[in-house]
Amino acid sequence: TDWVTLVSLLLPAAATAVYKQWIPDTNFETGSNWDKGRVPCASDVVHFEKNKVVSVFVRSPHALTDMYLPLNGELVLASGAGFTAFDGSWDPGCDSGATVRFADVEHHAWFDPTLWQAVSPGRELEPGGRIFSVDEERVPCHYDDVIFQPETSFRVNVDSSRRVIHLRSISLMGQELSSPEAWASYLRGPSAPLQFHGNGTLQVTGTSCPDKSGCACGNTPDGHRICTALLGASGRQCPVPACRSPLQPLGHCCRVCGATISLDFTPDFDLQKYRDRLVQALLSQPKYAGVRMAISKVHKARTFLGVIPRSSTPFIQIVLIDDEVGAQTGTAAEQMAADIMEDIAQHGEALGISSGEMEVATGSTFSGQAESHALSRITVEIVLGLLFGLLLLGGILFLYRKANLR
Repeated sequence: TDWVTLVSLLLPAAATAVYKQWIPDTNFETGSNWDKGRVPCASDVVHFEKNKVVSVFVRSPHALTDMYLPLNGELVLASGAGFTAFDGSWDPGCDSGATVRFADVEHHAWFDPTLWQAVSPGRELEPGGRIFSVDEERVPCHYDDVIFQPETSFRVNVDSSRRVIHLRSISLMGQELSSPEAWASYLRGPSAPLQFHGNGTLQVTGTSCPDKSGCACGNTPDGHRICTALLGASGRQCPVPACRSPLQPLGHCCRVCGATISLDFTPDFDLQKYRDRLVQALLSQPKYAGVRMAISKVHKARTFLGVIPRSSTPFIQIVLIDDEVGAQTGTAAEQMAADIMEDIAQHGEALGISSGEMEVATGSTFSGQAESHALSRITVEIVLGLLFGLLLLGGILFLYRKANLR
């Protein structure tokens, strides 16, 4: 394969800093925050549920007939915003006189990947598409920067299987909080309890990933929450893959067609540089225009005899999927995976890659390689288990005979 270095528009997606931006808001002027699907107008009565906790940002002035407020909440007024009593004059397009209720926002969960979007360091949305994240990494990871958009209010449920959810920084109301002290000070203020609720605690560290080979996301303990939220949004079941023996990437909720590559690495490996290499030299090629790639460090739990936890091993996972259909499903991803493996064979040592394993699932084939690797691993573990059992039995017999001799 000829490797040609190209200047690619995909490079922003491979930037070092990872920013995740929260999508929903609780702004007064957002129509979807109201049960009528529109912003209240002058002849309406505004109703906030008495026992619901809420923080609401108000961007502009409003005239209203009446307004019922919650027992615990806040209205954050922008400059010039406020409320006045409706004077009864005619207001075009506002003759309903309805009671408009603020929607329930308690269900907005931190671990719902559909409520986050990746943005570049300049805070623009990432170009849709070619680089994607497995589902666990669509939610803010340990070393990510979190953004709540300026001039927005929000309320998010941070229920978690972890006591503390670590982040590099949090930006809200236009202010970046990037030290533990600044974040602790914000939590002592009046707004934080109205914005964050649940059993988890957010902790700002101010530290970036210290390892050039990358850092695992850290969301695996809440993987079940992520998948429940994701599948709940799409009908509570994974789509049926158009291939035999579909692949199950670590950190991803549903099985996929295409290819996965697992890389073992040395201290010389640089994840950022390798991602850039793949984007520039392969993903940019016209023949791979329909291929999407995810690449990150993950941890795979290793067990003894498939049951007893033994250790957790880090490796680099590459996931490749494509937009082919029918019998061609996954074939473009398979070809790109083959090109990656060829490059590793030629340049792996210089790149800090010690070994790689590819698994493939397409519309016309399934990965025999994956099965052979799984079979050999199971066989080795069975043999080791038998040896361990024989050693244990021998040890017991030895002690028994020694006791009888005495």
